[in-house]
Amino acid sequence: MAGGFAKDGGVQDQIDATVEDGINRVRSRIRRGESRNDCAECGKPIPEARRCAVPGVELCIECQEQLDRQETVQSGYNRRGSKDSQLR
Repeated sequence: MAGGFAKDGGVQDQIDATVEDGINRVRSRIRRGESRNDCAECGKPIPEARRCAVPGVELCIECQEQLDRQETVQSGYNRRGSKDSQLR
């Protein structure tokens, strides 16, 4: 049952859009191509096992962990079309 201006299934549409946005964000971060031999950040050699396991790797494990901690994004939930998001 929809209320106000929302159509039937509007909540599910928002959930689906949130999941799709998350998937697209992760897919955009996938590296492709040749891996580097040395870390682009610190210059330390990248182990061969990591280069084989992660195509297009550019960072050593330590530098990648630091980057991952900095880039932690909480998507929360999708507020597209809500009145509150339009007021901001």
